[in-house]
Amino acid sequence: MISDKMKKLVENNSVIREMFEEGKNLRKIYGDENVFDFSLGNPSVETPEKVNEAIKEILEKEDSLKVHGYMSNSGFEDVRTTIATSINKRFETDFSENNIIMTVGAASALNIIFKSILNPDDEVIVFAPYFMEYNNYVAGYDGRVVAISPNTENFEPNLEEFENKITNKTKAVLVNTPNNPTGVIYKEDTIKKMVEIMNRKQEEYSHEIFLISDEPYRELVYDDIEVPYLTKYYNNTFIVYSYSKTLSLPGERIGYVVVPDEMEDSKNIITAITISNRIIGCVNAPSLIQRTVMKCINEKVDISIYKKNRDLLYSKLTELGFECIKPEGAFYLFVKTPVDDKEFCSKAKEFNLLFVPGSSFGCSGYVRIAYCVKTDMIEKSFEAFRKLAEYYKK
Repeated sequence: MISDKMKKLVENNSVIREMFEEGKNLRKIYGDENVFDFSLGNPSVETPEKVNEAIKEILEKEDSLKVHGYMSNSGFEDVRTTIATSINKRFETDFSENNIIMTVGAASALNIIFKSILNPDDEVIVFAPYFMEYNNYVAGYDGRVVAISPNTENFEPNLEEFENKITNKTKAVLVNTPNNPTGVIYKEDTIKKMVEIMNRKQEEYSHEIFLISDEPYRELVYDDIEVPYLTKYYNNTFIVYSYSKTLSLPGERIGYVVVPDEMEDSKNIITAITISNRIIGCVNAPSLIQRTVMKCINEKVDISIYKKNRDLLYSKLTELGFECIKPEGAFYLFVKTPVDDKEFCSKAKEFNLLFVPGSSFGCSGYVRIAYCVKTDMIEKSFEAFRKLAEYYKK
């Protein structure tokens, strides 16, 4: 018999993953070219060639025992130094290798933070719509997620409700910008107002409230919009980063946590996170891909392809009468539905269109459409979208 905690996770299995499996089933029936699967945020832009070249070079020229062996639980020192130097150059920060902990992707990074800071019943505030796996990560360490209602006007955080929901049990605030599922980038003014509230509440409750910035989409930004680097605004900030989207490497599971020296009790927190990296079972981030990202620190995928997909799909859907804000980053459209979002997804499947209901992100009445797909699939899907729109115009 599985544990009671695990029973809840089984019952609430990811809708995104269920849609992914549904897509595989539909393709078996109708053929790949006749199924339009917009459900999974799996990068479609090719990994930069330099990544493949770097892997070959490492395997050919570096000491194999070092490449494939254990290292510090926080990762290779030279890798962390390279990352810290890159961050400092880009954002005018002052990090060293000691501020960087290499992780098994962003998900593992979030888990080791929560393991290190949460006591039972501590609260983590999130802003809907949000990535629902956060619920499971927090619950895994006996914490509780407190969701702020979505601001459907522009999907910036609802700061009035945010201030009212901070309590003596609030341990952390988790933000994701560019955002999954909306593609919204939180503006600098919003960040400043948010941290003003957090500073007041830290003083009121006489304990630190951490800000966790989950940034797997940081490099996927369009139209020259700037993404604020949050350690510059608030001392008690963790940065969580992943190369899954930056380099199209989701299966390699590589990322890192930044812990600034300015954070309260930073040395103990860095130690705790490093130990957590070991004892949750990861031990350390994958060695080969650590060395690879060091050699590819300035590489990025060609986001012009995602921008083309965004513009193409946004233009067509709004032309057909669907309502959606234009995303500034990431690779998702968050589209308003004329009926219940789950009902809408069910009807869309009749046209071989697969989306994820917004209720899976804590925001019903919308669907997430992932445009990290081949451009020709988007173009082929237009007739199906037209039929879906026509159905709801009857």
